[in-house]
Amino acid sequence: MVSYKELGLVNTREMFAKAIKGGYAIPAFNFNNMEQLQAIIKAASEEKSPVILQVSKGARNYANATLLRYMAQGAVAYAKELGWEHPQIVLHLDHGDSFELCKSCIDSGFSSVMIDGSHLPYEENVALTKKVVDYAHQFDVTVEGELGVLAGVEDEVSSDHHTYTDPEEVIDFATRTGCDSLAISIGTSHGAYKFTPEQCTRNAEGRLVPPPLAFEVLDAVMEKLPGFPIVLHGSSSVPQEYVDIINKYGGKLPDAIGIPEEELRKAAKSAVCKINIDSDSRLAMTAAVREVFATKPGEFDPRKYLGPARDEMEKLYKHKIVNVLGSNGKAE
Repeated sequence: MVSYKELGLVNTREMFAKAIKGGYAIPAFNFNNMEQLQAIIKAASEEKSPVILQVSKGARNYANATLLRYMAQGAVAYAKELGWEHPQIVLHLDHGDSFELCKSCIDSGFSSVMIDGSHLPYEENVALTKKVVDYAHQFDVTVEGELGVLAGVEDEVSSDHHTYTDPEEVIDFATRTGCDSLAISIGTSHGAYKFTPEQCTRNAEGRLVPPPLAFEVLDAVMEKLPGFPIVLHGSSSVPQEYVDIINKYGGKLPDAIGIPEEELRKAAKSAVCKINIDSDSRLAMTAAVREVFATKPGEFDPRKYLGPARDEMEKLYKHKIVNVLGSNGKAE
């Protein structure tokens, strides 16, 4: 058993309470490799933003659970080297699909886990979430549950439809499970193709314009659970400049579209205190790598293409922290 406190990590309880009170959201950035982790820590350290390092089941398998633990510990040390005296860094399991996986992560130093039983019948979701909560809380690890189904594909998580969260269920779910935060469905979705062209309109330039998020569902949830931490998954904005670069240099991402940043900023000012962003960093990384490969075809040193990719991701993370989530300066 490895305690996350030994690694210098924190859980989400205090940072979520501050975020709700302060009208901002904590960035939850997924990472799969060293360059992503370096970029996240550098951006959060320089902007003094609390940050959640998210790891999916697939990413944990990719990185190796033991190496991952030391990467998280190293991230805290790196943040301190960068001048962040008291780093507020969470290591979080994204979309845990079983009690066994959540337990394994808790036992290996995660400070927060998500148990996603949203695909199960309601009573089974409640029972599974409560089982994880009961185990996690013994070690002061926070737990995120989910109600409602998000469409899209990301790692092992996939669905061809979305189901909005039913506000009538949230009080019962939160009370019976004891979860510390709740992921809801209001129209966000996983991946770089969050909406079909049929769901969108087109502007004068011919670019897709996505349908608005269902803020009425969010408002109803907040009315039922005032002050309770709410989470939005699938909240990448799919920056068009990265899509254009990828397509320019041989990629094929036609009609990729995400969530408008102004809608995420609006959500961040509410009880939404954690916003998950994954696809945007993948796009930034891929755009930078493709550009190097296309403009410098003789390059084969990984540092020469992963370095620019890391720099581009750092720029993206800083933008999200400052201009979208408003979490800069909240972890001095």
